[in-house]
Amino acid sequence: MAATEHYLEAEDLHPIDIVETLAESHAWDFDRVADDQIAMAVEGQWRTYSITLAWSPYDETLRLITTFEMEPPEEKLAMLYEALNATNDMVWDGAFTYWHEQRLMVFRYGLVLAGGQMAGPEQIGRLISSAVQNCERFYPAFQLVNWGDKSVEAAMQIAMAEAYGRA
Repeated sequence: MAATEHYLEAEDLHPIDIVETLAESHAWDFDRVADDQIAMAVEGQWRTYSITLAWSPYDETLRLITTFEMEPPEEKLAMLYEALNATNDMVWDGAFTYWHEQRLMVFRYGLVLAGGQMAGPEQIGRLISSAVQNCERFYPAFQLVNWGDKSVEAAMQIAMAEAYGRA
């Protein structure tokens, strides 16, 4: 039996418990911030991504936030926002934004589990993997816009092909 299969037999399983088990099985550094929240670091090809998952029982949503540092020159912010727009047109399972004050690029996704639905380890694993893959895919494009003096169109050509790697 796989490490995560025993969860499928348990009733009233908390989604963050599943995330914690996935983090342990992948040997990711993590911190169980609260009963409803976990933070972890996942190593990618380009960056180490900070990933936080939080369960909101109020609206029955598992929220994922993936961040990585980016400090674009102020004169490049307009192009970065244009690149974010182009990026979000290409991503169907979440959205990127830039938190200027914190100097963080952010990928967000909310998995709605209304009506007592449960997310299994495969679904949560895919959620985390997809977040890292999207960050890996678009990181070079953001770099080219910010520091490579490339147009948004040219930078997006880099992101047209799926990134290869693992999360």
